[in-house]
Formats: sequence, structure tokens, C-alpha cells
Amino acid sequence: MSTAVTLPLTNPAGFSEVGYASTGFLVWGAALVFFMIPGLGLVYSGLSRGKNALTMVTVIMAAASVVTLQWILWGYSLAFSETGGVFIGNFAYIGFTSIGSQPLSTITTWVPAIAFGVYQMQFAAITPAIIFGSAAERFSILPALVFTFIWATLIYDPIAYWTWAAKGWIHNMACISDAAAGTPCLNGGLDFAGGGPVHISSGFAGLAYALVLGKRKVTDEPHRPHNLNLVILGTSMLWFGWFGFNGGSAVAATSRAAMAATVTTVATAAAALSWALFDYTFTKKFSAIGFCSGAIAGLVGITPASGFVAPWAAIVIGSVTSIICNLACRLKNRLGYDDALDAFGLHGVGGFVGNILTGVFAQKWIALLDGTSIPGGWIEGNWIQVAYQLAGSSAIAVYAFVGTYIICIILNFIPGMKLRVDNDAEIYGIDASHIGEVAYDHYDSIEDDSTKLQAVSTKDEDPATVV
Repeated sequence: MSTAVTLPLTNPAGFSEVGYASTGFLVWGAALVFFMIPGLGLVYSGLSRGKNALTMVTVIMAAASVVTLQWILWGYSLAFSETGGVFIGNFAYIGFTSIGSQPLSTITTWVPAIAFGVYQMQFAAITPAIIFGSAAERFSILPALVFTFIWATLIYDPIAYWTWAAKGWIHNMACISDAAAGTPCLNGGLDFAGGGPVHISSGFAGLAYALVLGKRKVTDEPHRPHNLNLVILGTSMLWFGWFGFNGGSAVAATSRAAMAATVTTVATAAAALSWALFDYTFTKKFSAIGFCSGAIAGLVGITPASGFVAPWAAIVIGSVTSIICNLACRLKNRLGYDDALDAFGLHGVGGFVGNILTGVFAQKWIALLDGTSIPGGWIEGNWIQVAYQLAGSSAIAVYAFVGTYIICIILNFIPGMKLRVDNDAEIYGIDASHIGEVAYDHYDSIEDDSTKLQAVSTKDEDPATVV
């Protein structure tokens, strides 16, 4: 049993937590999740053509910066205020007001609110960045950043509140009226680390964004990845950071955090191999892209389940999610939409599948590793949990898709906010046309389009990045 440690008298509130280790653990978890943001940028950069490589990393880091400020202003308050209703928080913590050593009394009673706030900030920061994978190689940068600010406020914050806040309706699906009256039962959808708020929301938002923008231009230049080493490096960074993403979601240094980290890497390994071997049956090649895509699918699929399932179940969740995502990514060619880097196929579909499988495989003893009580999943006779998971996941998917589509349509009508670049910029590359810098000074040697690049190149300037 842990021993409570009382903070020094310099803390006027006299707050006690279960060891300073949990605060340090959560701050370190925030750093790991932040590390995932450039990792995502490298994955998207490597999967893009060389003329757009710098854009993908830049916009992802810039979007994360936008959300960081939005989170301080009102995002955290809308997502986690304790005096809101069942659908959205309020402005009780606007500007991080009163966020310090005191815990959130109904959400995280064992760590300071400031530690929880900076940890959740990284979740909010990476989520909109995922969207741009669907719209890669054709979106305009500044309108994308305006979109990010609006989307974080209107889409991400409400969904995070539904899922994780003490009174959120998904969190209390069995007793919504009681939650609205101020007595939540906390019996509803299970989502340990963000299958809904992070992955379903960004994946379905990415699909909407891509549909509004339309397909990439068809030219003689094939749409193929320009640097698979970046994809592997970025995937490795994501895998590494996901230990903090899922393990840190225990919000304390407990056995449950260790279990969440364990099932995360087990599911990812199973998913990476499943995808690569599934493709091998068709191509007789062990694809690096396939391995990385499978790993990401597994990371996404295990996210909602990571604090609820045993290692054996993680193998099943990783493998099943990987194969379903593989098939979903193949659909875009048949259905005619341009999900350029498979943000929808991996995150939208993977998050949805993972949420449903959480309802199947959740076990009471896993949650009890830190004293949390849940009714278990279908394998423990609680079949209604699958229904809760399906209802919550469907609501998030519809809200994210429709809300994003409306935001994009409105922005497109505002002067200066056209979401898609013009034809010339798309052909020449967004790096040169919108950033004025390129990722490679030897770009003309790795692309067939050298004459087009020379029209907009700046030979006297140093390259932004040399890989």
C-alpha cells in the first residue's frame, strides 16, 4: 500500500498525493507524448513526395503550437472543467485559472491539476495534426492553422469532455440523467487513452477535410513516398512515445500504468507483423511501409483498451485491428476518395475497431491494478459494454465528420481562407511555393520534375533540412 506524502508548508492548500513519483511520472509522460509529434511529422514527411516533405513536418509542429495556446486559453477548461453539463465543460479554468497543486477533485485526485493539464495538452496538440495526413500535398498552410484552432475548440474539446470528464455523457452512458443532475455513476464507454477523442475524431475529420479539398492532381509524377527511412524513424518515435501516451493515461505510477505500457508494445508488435505478412501473401515482399502501417494501426487499436485488457488480448486486438485497417486503406481506390497518407484508414478505422474490441476484452482485474472498478467486457458476461462502445464511437465519428465538413465549407467561403493551394503551387510543391524553403538542396536529383523546381528555387539560400 502506498503511503501519502504531504507537500511542504509552502503549498498553502496542503495537498497530499500518492508519492511525488506520480507527478514526475506524468510530466515525463507529457514529454513522451510531445516526442510523438515530430515523429508523426517524419512519418508524413517520408510518405510524401520530396517537394512537400518540409511542409508536413512544419505544419504538424505549427498546429501543435496553435493548440498549445488554445489549450491554455480555454481548451483545458472546456474539456475538463468539473462544473459543466454532460456535453461540454465551461470556462471555470479559462487561462489555466486556479490550475496548480490542487487536483481535479472528480477526475485526478492523486496528482496536481497542473501535471494533468500539461499531460493532456500533448494529446490535444497531436490530434489535429493527424488530420493533415488525409489532406497531404494539397492543403494551404495558414488556413490549415486557422482550421486547427477552430477544430480544437468545437470538435476535440467536446469529445474529450464526453469521454473523460466526470459528467461526460459517454463516460456515464448508463446514467446520463443522473450525471446531468450532478451525480455521475461513471458507468459507460471505456476509453483509457483516446481511441475516440484522438483517433476516431481525427480520422473521420481527415476524411471530411480530404473530401472538401478533393483529390490530388494527376500528373506524370507518381504519388509515392520519397524517403522510407524517415517513415521507419518516425514510426519508431511514435512507438517509443506511445509508452507515455498509454502508460501515462493511468495518471499515476502504478501497476496499471506498467500493464498499459506492456499491452501497448505487445499489440504493436502483433499488428506490425500481421500487416506485413498479410501483404506478403499477395506480393511475396516484406514491405517496410506495411510493417510501419501495421505498427501504427496496432498503436491506435490498443489505445482505448490499454488500461483494461490483458497481454493475450492485446495480441488479438493488434492483429485484428491491423488486418481491418489494411482492408480499409485499400478501399480508397475503389471508392474514389484521396486519403493521401491513410489518416482515416489507420486512425479513424483503427480507433473505431479498438473501441469495440475494448468492450469485448475488458477485464475487471486489469482495472483493479490501481483500484478502479469496472463491470468488465463481453468476455466477463457484460455484453452491454460492446453496445456502449459502439454508441460512443458512432457518435464521435458522426460529430467529427459532420462538424469538420461544416467548418471546412465555411472557411472556404472566407477571403484568404481557401483550404486548397492553387494548381501551380501543387505542381511545383508546397515547400517551395508556400514556405520558400525546401527539405533537400539536391531535390532536382531525386525527382523527375527538376525543371519545375528551378522555376521557384532559391539557389543562394541554405536548405531547411539536409537528410
